[in-house]
Parts: sequence; structure tokens; C-alpha cells
Amino acid sequence: MDIFLEYFFQRALLGGILIGAMAPLLGIFLVLRRLSMIGDTLAHVSIAGVALGFLIGVYPLAVGLVFSILASFAIERLRRAYRSYAELSIAIIMSGGVALATFLFTLGKGFNMDVTSYLFGSIYTLSWTDLWLVLGVTVVVLVMLFLFFKEMFLIMFDEDAAAVSGIPLRALNLLTTILTALVIGVAIKIVGALLVSALLTIPVASSLAVAKSFRRSVWIALIYSEIAVVGGLVAAGVWNWAPGATIVLMLIVMLILTLLVRGRTANV
Repeated sequence: MDIFLEYFFQRALLGGILIGAMAPLLGIFLVLRRLSMIGDTLAHVSIAGVALGFLIGVYPLAVGLVFSILASFAIERLRRAYRSYAELSIAIIMSGGVALATFLFTLGKGFNMDVTSYLFGSIYTLSWTDLWLVLGVTVVVLVMLFLFFKEMFLIMFDEDAAAVSGIPLRALNLLTTILTALVIGVAIKIVGALLVSALLTIPVASSLAVAKSFRRSVWIALIYSEIAVVGGLVAAGVWNWAPGATIVLMLIVMLILTLLVRGRTANV
């Protein structure tokens, strides 16, 4: 296929593979801690940052990343303030992110604010700067997960036991949220803010349906994610489809097929 010889497609493929690797690796910790919606929340806040970046003439993806990180601090602060209603922090920050993004869009009328690519994804427009940013975030996420894997594993299943054993619960909760913010901040240009949480959750949902251990679920989620990213990009490139939407639809189809196969196997 001639499309593989195009530099824009090679950058897209590299960026997609990097996001496809780190999103489910982090997503499995979020899903099992019932924090699946945090991806949507940080994505909406990131869009507000992107809009501000366009307004002030600063690299939009970087401003969106900063906004996402600041929102992660706010979420953890609110989670401590409302311990019995931890999910309330996510709802509050999401509402604020949507409101701020809408306000900045209004201010940007008449300016060159092409935020559509950040809403729905525009992986074919990835620049080398974008790709280096994605690579940097990937390295940070993978290193942090490697260093604190056992601690995050224990917190995921039993926070009380983790606290008693001396694990810095507050610091690791904040680290998890910041890592999520980093992933969201760089992924919005690849699959879009409206679809980005799918990469965090759907591969994990598929793996949890068939895996018999946590370690296997991690690897299966990673495989599902990469198949969908590479297959979706190739299909979108060949048939001129929207790449972000194609990736997410492939993930959903794979999840449905997985559930059907598991159902038939269980009935045998």
C-alpha cells in the first residue's frame, strides 16, 4: 500500500502505537478503581486549554496538557474534601471544563480557532513536535507504572490495607491522576476529546471478559488496543474514513465479539 510510504501516515502510526500502549496499561487501574469517567473529565478540561492556546498563540497541545494536569490536582483535592462522594469531584471538574471551553470558544469567534481536530481527532496531522511529546509522555507513564506497579496494584484492590502497610496513598492517588492527565492531554489529537476515554476503558473491558488473572488482563488489553489502533488507522487510510472514530468502532466490535464468544463458550 502506497499509504505506508507517506510520512504523515508513518507519524500517525507511530503516535497511535504509543497511545495504544500506554492508555490500556493505565486504564486497567482506573477501571478496577471505578474511575472510568475521569478520562472524559480531563479530556473536556484539555479542550479548554487547547482553546486558550489558540487564543494566546501558544502551542495548543501543550496548553491542553497543562490544563489537564491542573485539573488532576483539583480532582484529588475535591476527592479528599468529599471522601464519601468521591465521584462528585469528577462531575464538578467536568462541568467546569465544559463551561470554560464553551466560554473560550465564544471569545475566539472571529479568530483562527480550529479545535475540531482536537474534538474528533486528527491523527494524520501529527507533527514531529506532537510525536516527540507523545513519546515523552509514553516514557514517563511506562517508567512510573514500572516503578510503582506493586503499590498501585495493592491500592487498586484494597486501599485500607495499602494505607496500613505504609504506602503513601495520597501521593500515589495523585500520581495516577496526573498520569491519566498526561495520557489524555496528548491523546486528544489522535482520537479526539470525545472519544479518548474509549482507549482507556474498552480494551480493558474486553480483557476483563476473558482474562483469568490480573497479569493476563493487562496483556490482553494491550493486544486489543494495538490491534484496534493499527487496524483502524490502516482501514481509515485505505477507505478515507475518520481515523479516531474507526479505531473506537473497531474496539467496540471487538468487545461485542469477545462477549459473544465468551457467552457461547459458557453455554457449552
